[in-house]
Amino acid sequence: MDITTLRNKLSQLGQEHLLEFWDDPELTDDLRRSLYDDITSTNIEEVLKFFETSSSNLNNTEKVDERMEPIPSELFGSVTRSGKNLDRWYKDGLKQISQGKVGVLLLAGGQGTRLGVKYPKGMYNVGLPSEKTLYQLQAERILKAQELALELTGEKGVIPWYMMTSEHTKEPTREFFKQHDYFGIGEEDLVLFEQDMLPCVSFEGKIILDQKNKISRAPDGNGGLYRALGNCKILADMERRGVQYVHVYCVDNILVKMADPTFIGFCIDKGANCGAKVVEKAYPTEPVGVVCRVDGHYQVVEYSEITLPTAEKRSEDGRLTFSAGNICNHFFTTEFLKSVVNENESRLQHHVAQKKIPFIDGEGKRILPEKPNGIKMEKFVFDVFRFSNNFAVFEVLREDEFSPLKNSTKSEKDNPTTAKHALMSLHHRWVLNAGGNFIDSDGTSIPAIPRSSRVIEDQLNAKCSNTPIRRTKQSHRLVPYVKHPTPTKHCDNSRRAHDPDGYPVTCEVSPLLSYAGEGLDKICNGNKFCPPILLNQANIIAEKQETIANN
Repeated sequence: MDITTLRNKLSQLGQEHLLEFWDDPELTDDLRRSLYDDITSTNIEEVLKFFETSSSNLNNTEKVDERMEPIPSELFGSVTRSGKNLDRWYKDGLKQISQGKVGVLLLAGGQGTRLGVKYPKGMYNVGLPSEKTLYQLQAERILKAQELALELTGEKGVIPWYMMTSEHTKEPTREFFKQHDYFGIGEEDLVLFEQDMLPCVSFEGKIILDQKNKISRAPDGNGGLYRALGNCKILADMERRGVQYVHVYCVDNILVKMADPTFIGFCIDKGANCGAKVVEKAYPTEPVGVVCRVDGHYQVVEYSEITLPTAEKRSEDGRLTFSAGNICNHFFTTEFLKSVVNENESRLQHHVAQKKIPFIDGEGKRILPEKPNGIKMEKFVFDVFRFSNNFAVFEVLREDEFSPLKNSTKSEKDNPTTAKHALMSLHHRWVLNAGGNFIDSDGTSIPAIPRSSRVIEDQLNAKCSNTPIRRTKQSHRLVPYVKHPTPTKHCDNSRRAHDPDGYPVTCEVSPLLSYAGEGLDKICNGNKFCPPILLNQANIIAEKQETIANN
């Protein structure tokens, strides 16, 4: 160890404090070696460059209203407005799967800290009748997509599952899948790789020590994907397998459609090398990023970057002009990913988040700050949209495809209960679509998902229909249903699925039985079910369910 040279280098960079405890008697030779390796393996010049660039934008409150344009209609598809093309896109997507051209890539670097657990989010069980975790639900959806592709084409294709983890989630995730026999996924088809960790930095530009012998680090954001794809040889693996199209998504969406054939087929039909699946914003000030064009380039604009008048602007059809809410659900061609990794990754800028970061003070004590004392730097996966000249956007119904699990049950939204209810509500509708009905234990028929209609719901429905509605008292209505693959034809309003005044029916359908509601007719048509029910392959009706013969 050349400690003298290291001291001189750190002094020149203003980071000499990293060796402040080098002579501390608590540090053994092994601990000194680990500190030395930690520092010398860090590209400090690069970190400080990142800090300088990103911190200069920390207090940037510039609005981009005048530079924003909505996505052109010719690049836009929708499950509610592209009806005649949905079946064609769906079948084309399945054909691509059958030929082994489709892979899925999971962004799974985050722990379940906000959920109140210390393990990866994907291992979380929201309390479904099956007690399946997010990882298992997603694995089984992959298997079902492969099966549907085989049924359509007669060709058996494999969907490789790539997972970008962090140093906190990689080994727990690997062990979890091993313990559960990979949930039926081929071991060779589950590819785990690790994103980079970046040092945390104080507001003054000093790299923070987490321990006397260890630099404080945090994952470099889901936009760290592109550097990791190159460093970990993932693109080479995709090329070896013949993967041409990649579906990228975040781990915490319980409703995610893995390798969604319709989305894949849509993007291919549009000639897109980059695509985004979106949901319509529920209301103008909903705190969600918007997919649009800025200065002619595609990007996600955060809600804080838009003024209220722009957020409230509407098109002639009554919809919000900037309505495409980002849900971190993307399509990329492998050729596009190659160009990003080889040519454009270095052009991606870091975003900063002010955080309360534990640190070692001058007396060697580890302090847990009560207010933000530094920044974590990260890139966002959608920052590459601007590099695409062939972009496409596909809008889906929120209640069918998006219910994120981010918070513990202490929070009112995006928690295990809302996620569970969203999935059960979706599966309830599947059974109804397939001709099934639900009854109470006394044989009384359960209405088809009544929902309390509040003023905000009426306003949203009025927006979609351009019909003014002025009632203020609570009322109930039946939600209409249609067959797969066409989605439910009603205004997207996630409050229905998550409203505590709604009527939650405990109903779960195994992904191995149905990917998106298809194939349930022979099981459900003409039958009555008494919740709770669990429909799966091995035991079609489980728990306390009772099938009652036709009247």
